[in-house]
Amino acid sequence: MAKIENGRQSLDTRSIRTISSSRLEDESSLGSDSEINGFTSDRQTDKYGFIGGAQQHTEESAQDLPPEVLRQREVKWLDMLSHWDKWMIKRFNKVRLRCQKGIPPSLRGRAWLFLSGGKVKKEQNQGKFQELDSQPGDPKWIDVIEKDLHRQFPFHEMFVSRGGHGQQDLFRVLKAYTLYRPEEGYCQAQAPIAAVLLMHMPAEDAFWGLVQICEKYLPGYYSPGLEAIQLDGEILFALLRRVSPLAFRHLEKHKIDPILYMTEWFMCAFSRTLPWASVLRVWDMFLCDGVKIILRVGLVLLKCMLGSREKLKACQGQYETMELLRAIEPRYMQEGFLVREILEVPVTARDVERENHTQLKRWKKNRGELNFKSPPRMHGARIIMLAEPPRRQDLKQNPTIVLDVPQPAPQLKEEKKSKKKKSIKKSQPVAEIPNPYSLPSDPPPPPHSDPPAPPAVSSETPQTETAPLHQQAPPTHLPPAKESALQQSTQSLSSTDQDTYL
Repeated sequence: MAKIENGRQSLDTRSIRTISSSRLEDESSLGSDSEINGFTSDRQTDKYGFIGGAQQHTEESAQDLPPEVLRQREVKWLDMLSHWDKWMIKRFNKVRLRCQKGIPPSLRGRAWLFLSGGKVKKEQNQGKFQELDSQPGDPKWIDVIEKDLHRQFPFHEMFVSRGGHGQQDLFRVLKAYTLYRPEEGYCQAQAPIAAVLLMHMPAEDAFWGLVQICEKYLPGYYSPGLEAIQLDGEILFALLRRVSPLAFRHLEKHKIDPILYMTEWFMCAFSRTLPWASVLRVWDMFLCDGVKIILRVGLVLLKCMLGSREKLKACQGQYETMELLRAIEPRYMQEGFLVREILEVPVTARDVERENHTQLKRWKKNRGELNFKSPPRMHGARIIMLAEPPRRQDLKQNPTIVLDVPQPAPQLKEEKKSKKKKSIKKSQPVAEIPNPYSLPSDPPPPPHSDPPAPPAVSSETPQTETAPLHQQAPPTHLPPAKESALQQSTQSLSSTDQDTYL
């Protein structure tokens, strides 16, 4: 069984990264319409939408919470989102702790948009995305984007169909960004970032989330020359000396440049490397605390794979080391283990900035000035919010589903009211029916004009009996008859000390 899992792992972990173009561009590939229309029973999607185990070890690594715990967390997050500015300013440590525990799936998209500042950006630029979406775009970027669409998570149900709604929205988001930042254009690593966002939010929200990640969290990563990613590679390597000296010496000995193994990790925010449950937990913390989370994940993986002498015995050269880093053991990527290790890495935002300053000075000394000057990096959601304070209306939560309830015409209302009034006028009180078995103690019934008067009764007739309306009074000359059962019952109920019927 382990061999089968390892075999799946070696295929799946590189399914999106190293899948050959011929396999993807073949008409009989998974993304073709013929196969989409003929889904087989063994192609079941997991709870994240991936088909047939494309994200390996997801079921094993995902930590399913009890429903009552999940409901409690949802209530807490709803309260935070309703008073977002107060929580971010006064109780940010609590927000960070809840992000570390994991954002509830039902609120993850909304929480990501709030954390990244995309919600404020969207409200302050109303109609901007629609304006960019309506433009044709630069032909040189359009061609490249269209070629990359089917390569983004081809085993996810949202992007599996060529020309489907997922790929259409992905195209719209990426094209809009090339128009929003024409000096940067399009970078292939932006596509998986946008695809992850689209799995959790609409196209407009995903666009503003992508803008915030490219400008605030990872500035310069997707600019021409990729100088920012190279600089962060040097920062990662310098921090590794403190976290795992053994791994640092091994990489330095074999002259393995960080750009060789960390480019995809950082530029795609580990979305192509980790199991999906771990990806979501990493993104929850990344959008809360910034790039230091990405650095910590890289340090954890390097330490686990190269931080012991037993591991280093299996990779005596550069090639073996690179192969080891391309096939990370699943146990190190498991959700619970990875999150615990990330939180224990002693790397802060201040450490990152200090090392960034050192590496930038070294870069200028050895290579000169940077060709592309990116905006300053923001370390987390709170810094982004303080840098651009939102207005109260910017944080207002709009309903995602609006139902238009048709209002009845005023004429119909008046007609209904008039009908009700007429029906009320016509309705008369129900006539009171006299009791044919009244008791002597009962008061006489009130006179009424509508029913006909009963026939006259002889003075010799007992008052306890009232003749029916349709019968004549009995003759007085007949001998008295024996008491019937009905008469006996009336006589028994007429006693005052046992009167419980009336």
